[in-house]
Amino acid sequence: MSKHKWWTQFKNIEWTSYIWLGYLPYSISMFVPVKGIQDWFWLGMLAVFLVLYILVVEKGAWRRVTVPLELLVTGLFSVIGLNNYLIIYPGWQVSFILGKQSPKRYFYWFISGYYAFIGISLIRAYLVDPQLFSWQNGGVMGLIFPLISPLMSYTFARSIARQRQLRQSNRRLQTYIQRNERERIARDLHDTLGQSFSMITLKTELAQKLLVKAPDRVAGELADIAQTSRQNLQLVRSIVNDLHRQSISEALLIENQNLVSAGVGLNTSGEDLAVKWPTATQGLLSAVLVEAITNVIRHAQANSVQITFSETKTTYQVQLTDDGRGGKLSRPGSNGIQGMQTRMNQANGTFDITANHRGTQIQLSLPKEV
Repeated sequence: MSKHKWWTQFKNIEWTSYIWLGYLPYSISMFVPVKGIQDWFWLGMLAVFLVLYILVVEKGAWRRVTVPLELLVTGLFSVIGLNNYLIIYPGWQVSFILGKQSPKRYFYWFISGYYAFIGISLIRAYLVDPQLFSWQNGGVMGLIFPLISPLMSYTFARSIARQRQLRQSNRRLQTYIQRNERERIARDLHDTLGQSFSMITLKTELAQKLLVKAPDRVAGELADIAQTSRQNLQLVRSIVNDLHRQSISEALLIENQNLVSAGVGLNTSGEDLAVKWPTATQGLLSAVLVEAITNVIRHAQANSVQITFSETKTTYQVQLTDDGRGGKLSRPGSNGIQGMQTRMNQANGTFDITANHRGTQIQLSLPKEV
């Protein structure tokens, strides 16, 4: 085997699945030193279990066979050996695997067999020694972890799977927004520039014909062509400026990811209304919101942020509230608040910020004629 291929296989090993094997020597110590054939039998079963455990991790296609066999071997330890510790291994390992990628019925089948083995072992233990699982001997406490392990592992795996699906949904949403923006640009270009350039082409062809038939009219046609070209240039600049403006949806999509990374939750109200606001309005408010959220992440030590969008007959309004430490609104060397205020003032809007021990609140208002 080449060094590169060996290293690739080494990196692909699921090391986290083998961490639990660090507790296996404890089970081995129960049968060492060997005192008879019974101890040799259980040591052999431990070797079989170890092989099955590795196969369950590494050979996904074999799990229809290896998972029941692993559960059977650990179930024998529970029922015959009255040892409910080894069965915890498949309780965590198999439940985690089934929680990530399998239909729920597979987990129900597994957990039915799992608890059946534990139930039989408890009945047999009670028949052997009724005091074995008494509170005084600590037997009941020793059963808690075996009983809750598969449920905890499965819940944890499902949570990881949901988070992965959420990240995938966010990536798909970004792609969807980008596609819609490309389609909007294509429509703008087709409906405006396409028509204007067609007009320029027609006027140019007309001017060429007039050079022979009516030269005195050529100057007027060329002036029209120049005027149309200047209008198209202004239109291109307007489209480029619109592209540089960030919509509220795009801003919130990106800033929500930044807030999640910082451990801060984001809730919005009226967002469906805000996405219909004019592009220029959304661009200005988005820039201010980005700066405000950046301040929350850096300085507020907040747990959550609430953004509310609303409008009246004359204004667009945004309110951002966090539950951080509040306190001073100005810091040496910081221009964030001043920059937000300047942006709003230049657009004839208003910017108001207040802070107390419950957090900070920012109020933005922009007239509708902007």
